[in-house]
Amino acid sequence: MNKKSLQLKHHFYDHFVDAESKFFSSVMPQKIELSTWVSCNLSLASSLGIDHQLFNCDTTLNLMSGDVDEHSLKPIALAYSGHQFGVWAGQLGDGRAITLGELAVGENQQLWDIQLKGAGITPYSRFGDGRAVLRSSIREYLCSEAMHALGIPTTRALALVASNTPVHRETVESAAMVCRVAQSHIRFGSFEHFYYANDPQSLKRLADYVIARHFPQWIEDSQRYLLLLKNCVTKTAKTIAQWQAVGFSHGVMNTDNMSILGDTIDYGPFGFMDSYNPRFICNHSDTEGRYSFKNQPSVGLWNLNALARCFSSLLTNDELIDCLKQYEPEFLKQYYRLMADKIGLESLHASDSKLIDQLLLVLEKDAVDYSVFFRRLCDFSAANQSIGDLFTNSDEFLDWTEKYLQRLSQQSWSDTQRQQHMQRVNPKYILRNYMAQIAIEAAEQGDYTEVELLLKILQSPFDDHPEAEQYAGPPPDWATQISVSCSS
Repeated sequence: MNKKSLQLKHHFYDHFVDAESKFFSSVMPQKIELSTWVSCNLSLASSLGIDHQLFNCDTTLNLMSGDVDEHSLKPIALAYSGHQFGVWAGQLGDGRAITLGELAVGENQQLWDIQLKGAGITPYSRFGDGRAVLRSSIREYLCSEAMHALGIPTTRALALVASNTPVHRETVESAAMVCRVAQSHIRFGSFEHFYYANDPQSLKRLADYVIARHFPQWIEDSQRYLLLLKNCVTKTAKTIAQWQAVGFSHGVMNTDNMSILGDTIDYGPFGFMDSYNPRFICNHSDTEGRYSFKNQPSVGLWNLNALARCFSSLLTNDELIDCLKQYEPEFLKQYYRLMADKIGLESLHASDSKLIDQLLLVLEKDAVDYSVFFRRLCDFSAANQSIGDLFTNSDEFLDWTEKYLQRLSQQSWSDTQRQQHMQRVNPKYILRNYMAQIAIEAAEQGDYTEVELLLKILQSPFDDHPEAEQYAGPPPDWATQISVSCSS
């Protein structure tokens, strides 16, 4: 094995090591037994400069299984706190995720966290076992790559390993590990941790670290903390707008699951909508619907308010309020621009939001499959209105198409140009729960071919995949029986 290709650096520790270990705890992963590769993400490996041949050796498999004995690493688990379902939960932290170190990539030596999820007990595991099961690991592995291919900021997954180590959940399941890669695993809850501990000095050090690592151009700027919070507000607004446009529900938008960089992190009971329903709740544990699809934008602002409170020792109240006021207009701007792209508009006019909102009401009334509709809309024209067969209330859809055709007539694009544009923004494939379930059931029997097939199509979701045409349509009837919760 060429160990230099996977050499992990430790700049993070150089910033944070102190006698109190306030920011993290040093901890060693606990290896899972008789591990085997489920999947290796060679596309991500290439972008990280990792030789594909490394995935053919036992040393790498052992590392991805939590065995760090052959490596000079200093693994850590991060400390953070947070609000869970709107209630202050106190100290949380990495209860089953252990960061091995950082990989420096490219000419600018950009640092990427390399983390094992499901690596065993840490000081923050509370009463958990620190393990991840195969089903949840497959879901995260596939969804993070699907989101990346859709252009949505996200953590990614380098590899997935299964084992025969037993894990006790509702039943006995097999342990697995996902190697997660991220620009940062620092969360809103990381700042809340020190705010509620009344430790402004450590909070300032955390902010300085984020700036030094991710925004070095701001280091000498007197407004650097204002720039950091504004960036988080606008990036969060943009990411959630992308979630809404593609029909994605996160499921657990606690403040400890919100990235300071605006990335999508911590995939659990997520779900892509099938039939359009703004009240869609993907998390069976969310009995009050706090994190329903329609609530995600407002929850994003709620969480940003919680984060802004933590910056009160660094910024004035007026500065905090000014930052938060930017969220709603940024979200609306991003959302309607994305939706305009989905229906093939060259530019966004002031009245287009009404056209988009009317369409969503029609989709909701007829419970039309969200992704199937927009993909079929790519072929729509005055001469081809076959998409109408998706609707039972056809009169309302016909009323919308009249307005839509009138709006299209104001553009310079030809039908062909518009259709090509729409095919680049409306995915043919999304990770529906039933697709993940099929892959999970096969993997639990030792067959990983479906995981590999789904990885392939989800990494290029706008393209045709004749070998997976069965996944391009609406879900089968039995899919309604699938339930995911926080244990997922």
